[in-house]
Amino acid sequence: MNTSSNTAAVASAKRAVDPSKCLVELRNIKKAFGGVHAVDDVSLNLYPGEVVAVLGHNGAGKSTLMKMLAGAYPIDSGDVVISGEKVHVRTPADAQNLGIESIYQTLALADNLDSVANLFLGRELLTKWRTLDDHRMDAEARKVFHRLNKNFTNVRIPVRRLSGGQRQVVAISRAIYFNAQILIMDEPTAALGPEETAMVGNLIQQLKAEGVGIFLISHDMHDVFALSDRLSVMKNGKLVGTYRTQDVTEDEVLGMIILGKQPTGKTQTERPAR
Repeated sequence: MNTSSNTAAVASAKRAVDPSKCLVELRNIKKAFGGVHAVDDVSLNLYPGEVVAVLGHNGAGKSTLMKMLAGAYPIDSGDVVISGEKVHVRTPADAQNLGIESIYQTLALADNLDSVANLFLGRELLTKWRTLDDHRMDAEARKVFHRLNKNFTNVRIPVRRLSGGQRQVVAISRAIYFNAQILIMDEPTAALGPEETAMVGNLIQQLKAEGVGIFLISHDMHDVFALSDRLSVMKNGKLVGTYRTQDVTEDEVLGMIILGKQPTGKTQTERPAR
């Protein structure tokens, strides 16, 4: 791994974010499984405090693209650039070290453990004697949970007993505690009721205000139009187009998803509206 390049990008990402500077660029990314081109020469970017929705039917390549950014799949060719520095993302640990965190639809929580244990799972805090620092982990967890949801106090019960919205708080807290600047969210409101969906929407708005950039994978058009600043549509592994969400209609987006047809008279953009 190119450690010096990755380290430079980490340092850059953890400085105060400049909303005018691109946070992450995916340049000409390709991925094939056998003879199937799952991702074929796709380029996307993301700015601080922006939500970019990544859309497409199952098999369009959107999840594969995001899993490459997350280090779950190796990239066949193309470049990943973080805060202006070319980096190598070969493993999930590489991604995490670069400030990239993923929240999958399943949330990847250990149901038998409480919220504090889930927050630090695999990255536990230790005392100077190399034992688990339970007191510090409890205090740190409560601070980050309270930051996202002031009413979330039952942090010591198994997460299987939490509501869907509370489980999302745990998953999002795990990302932001470890200084994520780039967040990949896969169907964050799936199977949630209206109240909890609204809560997750509020969390996303809060993260945007703090300068976090979010790639949002969603099939829910209401979420896409309510939460995203731009949207990128993929079909058969290729990028159909990227547009400001406010510039397109739901019917035009569906036309891109189903037919691979770009909307007439609409201009693609690589920058959010400011």
